[in-house]
Amino acid sequence: MVISKEEWFDNWEGNRRLTMRTIEAFPEEELFGYVPTAPLRAFSEMVKEILNIESAYMKGIAMDQWAFSDQFKAVSNKEDLLKTCDEVREETRKLWASMSEERLGIVLDDPFFGGPPQSHFERVQYALENEIHHRGQGFIYLRMLGIEPPAFYIR
Repeated sequence: MVISKEEWFDNWEGNRRLTMRTIEAFPEEELFGYVPTAPLRAFSEMVKEILNIESAYMKGIAMDQWAFSDQFKAVSNKEDLLKTCDEVREETRKLWASMSEERLGIVLDDPFFGGPPQSHFERVQYALENEIHHRGQGFIYLRMLGIEPPAFYIR
């Protein structure tokens, strides 16, 4: 069974809603300061990575503007992090709507991480998998802090 571009994006949206609820579950101090052990990072840093990858890939795929930077470095509180998540996702929604399935099928060398050539769809799949991976770390952090993570099945 093959899913459509819209169905795939709906899945990504559900994952983002779960990530947002994960951010909301953290007390602000722990969101930005809790690190169980070196070399792990605070969950807020992982979320910023998620947003940087999403933003860079979407601009590259949709507009052929390939640049990767830590554009959310200055975000330093929970309210601003949630707002930034919303802003990045709103931009993603607009860019996603502008992309054809043919565009998603284009294969190019990895512009950021030196990996092998991949399709643009594989890039957004990587962005989703990266989000899921880091959200899982966030769930573990919450449990270590004695906080119940959000229900995984509610998207």
